[in-house]
Amino acid sequence: MSGTYSFRDFQVAQRRQQRDEQKQQRELERRLKEQAKLSEREQAKLEVEAFENQVAVLLSVHKEQGETWDWGALAAALPPPMPSRLSSHEVNACLRVVMLRAQQIQTPDGEIEKAQTQDEQDYQTALRLHHEQVAETEKLKGLARRIMAGEHKAYSEALVEFSPLAEISNLGSSIHFSVHNAKLIECQVKVAGAQAIPNEVKALTASGKLSVKAMPKARFHELYQDYICGCMLRVAREVFALLPVEYVLVTATTDMLDSRTGKVGETPVLSAAFLRIKFEQLDFNRLDPSDSLENFLHRGDFKASRKTEAFQPIDPLTPADLPAISSEELTSSSDLLVRVKQVRDELRLQLRELKPAEPEPQTATIT
Repeated sequence: MSGTYSFRDFQVAQRRQQRDEQKQQRELERRLKEQAKLSEREQAKLEVEAFENQVAVLLSVHKEQGETWDWGALAAALPPPMPSRLSSHEVNACLRVVMLRAQQIQTPDGEIEKAQTQDEQDYQTALRLHHEQVAETEKLKGLARRIMAGEHKAYSEALVEFSPLAEISNLGSSIHFSVHNAKLIECQVKVAGAQAIPNEVKALTASGKLSVKAMPKARFHELYQDYICGCMLRVAREVFALLPVEYVLVTATTDMLDSRTGKVGETPVLSAAFLRIKFEQLDFNRLDPSDSLENFLHRGDFKASRKTEAFQPIDPLTPADLPAISSEELTSSSDLLVRVKQVRDELRLQLRELKPAEPEPQTATIT
């Protein structure tokens, strides 16, 4: 093999190696670009999911409800049981002493006394906790009795302390309650303005890229309208679940520009009187918040709002605008109560027939 041939062979091998390295580099660059594209698609998908979730949260405010309170059961609740004085630490210490002595191992001084002291400390801690629970139970029972008696102040205390309406506040609203009587509570809900609704629509293109467009005004107003109605429904649901009222009068307000003065002020835009009898017939998971208000006395022109793409100021409903419960509704409720009592009496007779005869019990009169 000549030297020239060897040098040429070396050059060919070197070029082949360079081509392989360049090919590998191009492959790495291609994979990096694909990874960048994949990351871009994942990011786009994430942004669209976040947008859709934001809209879903706004449109589902009315679907949640807190705990339904049974004030009658709370008024009759028994106090928590007294804690027992236990000797678990002392028993364990005694067992350890017996085992150590059986193995002829010297036991630590005062181990049993220390265990007894620990048992006493545990008992005193449980006793303090019991006293706190008793005080809390008595406070709640007192509030329950006052609510069942229709005390206005008790209603207000329950709304402040137990009403789970923080979610609506987190969404940009504030709520004020007025207790008119034992059957009527009025609520004013200040709903966030345009910032509550996203001003852009995010979607994925056919190629998986992110598409961002301005929110159409009609769609924006539709979302905003359903959000306001959803907040009103949610407030009514929580009040009905918490207190034994028949009517919840809800008025939604928002900050609007007054064209006459050029100033922004809190303006009522929608008002509705929710009657419990009708309210409990709604399927909140399937209804449309805006359409559902047609079931109740309300004030606010949705059709005009859709045309102008802005809410129109209104004069809110007042307690004087509320009709009395119709005689038909009262009759239906009374008939149901009578039927329940009849069924109860029939069950008592059947149970009495099934029970064996017993000797007559002795009676005593407590004076």
